[in-house]
Amino acid sequence: MIRKIIHIDEEKCNGCGLCADACHEGAIEMVDGKAKLVRENFCDGFGDCLPTCPTGAITFEEREASEYDEAAVKVHQRMQELLGGRGCPGSSVAQFAGAKEGPAEEPEMAQSASKPVSRLAQWPCQIKLVPIQAPFFEGAKLLIAADCTAFAYANLHEEFMKGKVTIIGCPKLDDIDYSEKLTAIIRDNDIKSVTIVRMEVPCCGGLQRAAENALRASGKFIPWQVVTISRDGRVLD
Repeated sequence: MIRKIIHIDEEKCNGCGLCADACHEGAIEMVDGKAKLVRENFCDGFGDCLPTCPTGAITFEEREASEYDEAAVKVHQRMQELLGGRGCPGSSVAQFAGAKEGPAEEPEMAQSASKPVSRLAQWPCQIKLVPIQAPFFEGAKLLIAADCTAFAYANLHEEFMKGKVTIIGCPKLDDIDYSEKLTAIIRDNDIKSVTIVRMEVPCCGGLQRAAENALRASGKFIPWQVVTISRDGRVLD
């Protein structure tokens, strides 16, 4: 939907954090020293944050954006109260230096090391927790993976996660349709490609359908592929 929402000019932002404190809904967070609109569905468009900004970095704009989700905001606010205003560390946005692209050169010994290297590029990684817009999505190759794939396929980090932003979920356990959120992520960010890694079990079809629906609904033409993992850890297609 087209609606009024805030826009933050990163070049003008001095990192004071006053806008994040003023945003009672929790739409704004400080990421790498800059204010970011990390949950656009938490932004009600009233602009309580605007007058607090000392540099004029925040303005209104009319654009395609997710609808304001009052119910989700109330849940978030309740969590803030329970945590004493500290926020849930499990949903705090973080991008890990070097993980998205991977090191420019890796020693040969790293390839055969007994301790594999993690290729997770950001946090959070759960589809339910990840914000719709975040710096790590810009220019990203997106991996949408079923939870079980990391346990069934031993080399998931090197073969599929390396160089990508990974988000994971299980449509059976979460009991939701990811289509709407995935649509917003693909539509509102500069996603370069999408890889879907699922298990062979039927319930994983829900994740694949949600991703395919999101690709269609986003209105973008992005390269994508589906990879299926067997229960005994083989790539089937």
